[in-house]
Amino acid sequence: MAIPISYSLRNLWVRRLTTALTAGGMARVVFGFAAVLMLARGLEDTLVSTGSPDNALALRRSSQAEVQSILSADQAAVVETQPEIALDGQGVPLAQREVVVLISLTKQGGAGPGNVVVRGTSPLSLAMRRQVRLISGRMFKPGSSEIVAGKNIAQGFVGAGLGGALSFAKGSWRVVGVIDAGGTGFDSEIWGDLDQLRQAFRRNVYSSVLLTLREPGLYEPLRKRLEDDPRLTLEVKREQKYYEDQSEAMARFIRILGLALTIIFSVGAVLGAMITMYAAVANRTVEVGTLRALGFRRRDVLLAFLAESLLLSLLGGLAGLAGASLMQLVRISTTNWATFSELAFNFRLSPVIVLETLAFALGMGLLGGVLPALRAARLNIVEALRAE
Repeated sequence: MAIPISYSLRNLWVRRLTTALTAGGMARVVFGFAAVLMLARGLEDTLVSTGSPDNALALRRSSQAEVQSILSADQAAVVETQPEIALDGQGVPLAQREVVVLISLTKQGGAGPGNVVVRGTSPLSLAMRRQVRLISGRMFKPGSSEIVAGKNIAQGFVGAGLGGALSFAKGSWRVVGVIDAGGTGFDSEIWGDLDQLRQAFRRNVYSSVLLTLREPGLYEPLRKRLEDDPRLTLEVKREQKYYEDQSEAMARFIRILGLALTIIFSVGAVLGAMITMYAAVANRTVEVGTLRALGFRRRDVLLAFLAESLLLSLLGGLAGLAGASLMQLVRISTTNWATFSELAFNFRLSPVIVLETLAFALGMGLLGGVLPALRAARLNIVEALRAE
C-alpha cells in the first residue's frame, strides 16, 4: 500500500513559507540554467537560419568567414559557369559575386563604436535569399552610393535609419531602405552596390560567390568538381553549414561557461532543499512513526518524502522556466567571433530546453531529498512514536 501523492502535496501546502523560500532559491538557479541554454540556442538559430538549403557559398580554402576570404575575378568566373546553378525567369544564372568588409559605426545611446558587416552585392540577392524582404524604402540602385540597412543596424546605430547617411570608405552613403531578414544574421548587415563598394574599399578581388542550386542534391558533384579543380584554391559549403560553423565555437563557450556557473550555484539550491527536507523529517517524526505503525513500509515512507522533494523542485523549476521564457522578449547584441562584427539576436526557448530545464530541476530535488528521505525511512517505529 503506497502513500498517496496528496500526502506530499498537503505537507508542502502546510509549510507554505518554507516551500516558497526553497522553491524560490531553486527557481533562480533554474532561471540561470534555462537562460544560458536559450542564449546559445538563440545564437545558433539566428546564424543557421541565415543560410538557405538551396544555396552554396564558394570561399577561399580554409577561410573561416567571408571577411577572410579572397577570390580572384578568374576564379569567380569559373564558379559562375557551373551547370548545377539555377536560372531565373530570364535565363540569368543565380550566381552572385560579393565583397564583405567590416566598418566601425557609433551605437545609439552613446554605447560606443561597434563593428558592422558591409556586403557588396546586387538586387539579385533578394531573389537568392528569400527570407530577406524590404520593409521600408527601396532597394539601392546599381552604380550609386546608396545602401540598405538590416533592421537591427537601422535601430541600433547612429545615422543608419531610413533617410540617414553613413560615412565610411572616404565617402557618404545614403540609407534608402531597411530590410527584414526574419531574425537572421542579415538583419545585422548593410548592403550596397558591389562595384561601388569595391572601388570605395579598393578591393580588386571578391570575398565569395553565392550560388543557388537547381536542386539541393546537386551540391555534392558541384563541390567535388570545384574543389578538385587545380586552377582553384577554394572550398564550397552549403550556406546553412557555413553559418552553422560560425555559431559553433561561441555557442559552445556560452554553454560551458554558463553551465559551470549554474552548477556552482545549484549546490546552494540543493543544500537548501536538503535542509528543508531534513527539517520536515525532524518535525514529523511522530507522523512517520504513525505511518509505519499503520502498516506502511520503509519504502513507502522513502518514496513519499522523495516525492515531496521532487514536487518542491518541480515548483521551483516551473517558476524559473516561466521567468526565463520572458527573456524571449529581450534582444541582445554581441560580437560574432567568426567575423568580429555586431550580431543581434533573441533568446530562444524550445521544447528540448523545457525538458532539459525540468530534468535539471528534478535532479536538484532528487539530490536534495534522497538523504532526508532515507533518514525518514530508517526511523524506528517505537522511538518515533515516543518522540512527542
